[in-house]
Parts: sequence; structure tokens; C-alpha cells
Amino acid sequence: MAAGRPEDGPAGEGTPGESTGWTTAEPAVRAAVLGTGAWGTTFAAIMADAGCSVRMWGRSPEVVGEIADHRRNSRNLAGVNLPQGITATTDLAAAVDGADVVVVALPSQSVRAVLAPLSGTLAERAVVVSLMKGVELGTHQRMSEVLAQALAVDPGRVAVVSGPNLAKEIAAHQPAGAVVAATRHDVAELVARACAAPYFRPYTHTDVVGVELGGALKNVIALAVGMAQGRGYGDNTKALIITRGLAETARLGAALGAEPGTFAGLAGMGDLVATCASPLSRNHTLGAHIGAGMGLEEALVATGGTAEGVKSCRSVLDLANAHGVDMPITQAVVAVLHEGWPVAEMTAALLARPLKHERA
Repeated sequence: MAAGRPEDGPAGEGTPGESTGWTTAEPAVRAAVLGTGAWGTTFAAIMADAGCSVRMWGRSPEVVGEIADHRRNSRNLAGVNLPQGITATTDLAAAVDGADVVVVALPSQSVRAVLAPLSGTLAERAVVVSLMKGVELGTHQRMSEVLAQALAVDPGRVAVVSGPNLAKEIAAHQPAGAVVAATRHDVAELVARACAAPYFRPYTHTDVVGVELGGALKNVIALAVGMAQGRGYGDNTKALIITRGLAETARLGAALGAEPGTFAGLAGMGDLVATCASPLSRNHTLGAHIGAGMGLEEALVATGGTAEGVKSCRSVLDLANAHGVDMPITQAVVAVLHEGWPVAEMTAALLARPLKHERA
């Protein structure tokens, strides 16, 4: 059954057992997906396969035209035929007009400026969904906080989707899952129904902080793993970085009020392992180029696309410092990418840290 869109009646508070104001009856959810990158395009396909009506927005007339006319996005998702039910436009206001669910898949450090023209214009009952994984430079805000401010919507109506979501595999209909987190149960459930495709299984959660931090930190840790692999180090080193990276993530999560169990799930360990191990991960790939001796600009060109961890590592470290949280791997990544440290010196510095008791 297609996911239903919200009715016009008053919204409930989303407490289990209460009427929430959502319905699973027809008509289908009307979704807008802002961003035509690989993950935004893949998520649009997921929602279309789940029975939603999807309108995409992008800046490039060529990309938008190909999506609208040929159901392809050769620039960002080559070789994939998109399902019926997807249209596309370069008109931002038209894209969100009448949308029940507005999905945002834009670079995390530019999203606020891009969305500024939409502030206060969304339908009163529209739900906003973040596919982004990062922390905003300067404000230290998570992406759900940025979206609530930029679009002038109630934070309770903002959901986040995170997990081991390598776009090319999901676009090929390989089985995958994700976590849909929102502070309101009904909002999370609506979004989950709207993206429940035969090959894509969403789980719901209310720990928005933990789910977002898992997504933001895994990019930074993947950069470190890539650097190690670029240096020729093997699986022992990879396991060390992944495990201690998860410990850093959990420490920051505890300081910000996240639930510890979140980091053992899809949005924590699941996303971390996929991003750190897969050559499809741009953060892992860029890190490998750095480890092999490339400079940052050269590595960015060689990687192609956006590696969110390059910029968000600085904002994550600023956030950690503001809360007095020790994050040595994140600090080392920042030092290599933005302060000119050689990878070999970064590795030696990490291994020379004082011995300590391992905490679960």
C-alpha cells in the first residue's frame, strides 16, 4: 500500500497509541527531493518505488532535463534507470509546492544559503527530511537544527535518515536499511512508510542526536581509515581506527545526550563499517589519496563529488572542544587535511598517546 500523506486535522503528539493525524490511506505522499546528487537521486527512486509521487529539484538544467525526460542521471548515478513517478525542475519554489515531505540532500555547508528563499513557505503540515551527514561550520549545529532554522519549521517536524547507504548499491536494488529518526513517533513513522521499498527497510528511532552524530562522525573516521590504507597499512590498523573512532563518536554522543545504544545500530556501527570499508565511499577514497601522498586539492579532484568529512571534520572538532570531549582521531584528520601534517607524523602521534584503560 502506498504511504498516505497527512490529513488536514490537528496533529497528535506522536505518543504510541495516540492518534497522530497521519493516515495510511490514499492519496500517496507528495514528496520533494532537493538535490540531484547520487544519494538524493537514489532516495527519490526509493520513495517512488514505495508509492510516492516525487518531484526533484536541482541547479543543473542538463541533469534536471535528463531526469525529467529520460529518467536517468548520468552525471551522478550512471547506468541507473529511475522509476516512474519522478519529475524534476530547476524551480525551487515549484519543487516544494504542495509537498507533504521535503527531503533535503544538499552539501551540508551550503544548505542554509540554498534554502533561504524557502523560509516560512512550506505547507503548514509538511515534514522535512535530512539526508545530510555533517555539522555546520561556525554554528556547531546538526543538520536537523540547520533545517529547522533555515526553513522556519517546528523541529518536531524534522526527521533524519542515516545508515549504511552507499547510493550505487541501493540504486541497483541490493538489500539495505536505514534509521529514520525524529523526536515525534508519528513523523518518523510517516517518513519510514514513505521510503519502505522492497529492497530498502527503514527502522524508526527518536534519538535524533545519536543518529546524526553517527552519520557525521563516520565520514571523519573513514578519512582516517583511507589515509591508513593509502599508506599501505592492513586490516589490524583499519580495525583499530574503526573501533576507536566509534569510541570517539560515543563520547561526543554522551556529552550531547544521545542514547548509547544508537551507536551499536545501523546509524552507528553499521554506517561506520560500510563507509570505512567500501571503495564506493568518497571519504574513504579521498583519505586513501591523501595517504598515498596527494595534496588535498589534488585528492578532491581525483575523488570527484563531495566528501563531506573534509569540511565537517573541523566543525565536529569545534563541537567536541566546546563540550570538552577528547577526539584524537578527529583532531588528527583535521591536522592532516587543514594544517599540513604528514600522515606518518599523525600516525606516530596517535600511537604515542599515554596508555589508558579501554572503556566500552
